[in-house]
Amino acid sequence: MTLDVYLSLLGFLVVSSVTPGPNNIMLFASGLNYGMKRTLPLIFGIGHGFAFLLACVGLGLGQLLEVFPLAFTVIKVLGAAYMLYLAWKIANSGPLEIDDGKARPMTYFEAALFQWVNPKAWVVTVVLASTYTSKDNYYFTLAIIVATAGILNLPTISTWAVFGTAMKQFLSDPKKLRVFNFVMAIALVLSLWPMLR
Repeated sequence: MTLDVYLSLLGFLVVSSVTPGPNNIMLFASGLNYGMKRTLPLIFGIGHGFAFLLACVGLGLGQLLEVFPLAFTVIKVLGAAYMLYLAWKIANSGPLEIDDGKARPMTYFEAALFQWVNPKAWVVTVVLASTYTSKDNYYFTLAIIVATAGILNLPTISTWAVFGTAMKQFLSDPKKLRVFNFVMAIALVLSLWPMLR
């Protein structure tokens, strides 16, 4: 992989990781509602789950989906249904000072598994595996892409959780928080639109 291709890869990874999407909206809401410490498993689950999905797509799952396009449609529908459920949970999150022990952010494994039904993650992994790999050194360049994505994804997506945590003081009023959670739920639903067309 040449330096200019690698720099292009870095740019694509930063933009695709930091732009709004299901993962980042959940991180923002989790940072606000649960704080940074309790959101860390979600951050690492997203980062590691995305890298694993990317490796699987690069090792042949992407080609399999081209042969069986219905499977990709099923993934999109399941992902959309799960994101609607998450949007409902975010919209109905309670005030920050109330912790009944039931409310919690997504766990590491839930976040990692969520990547398999996240339409944005699928689109990005297919683009990465098809655009930035080299035919001459396919597995080597795929390994570089997966490692780079696994490392770079963590700090870029963490900014959303940090920003959510920083907003906690501003949104300590239950009415403001309710409006915020509703807006985040709507944003999560709207993030589906470009990926489901």
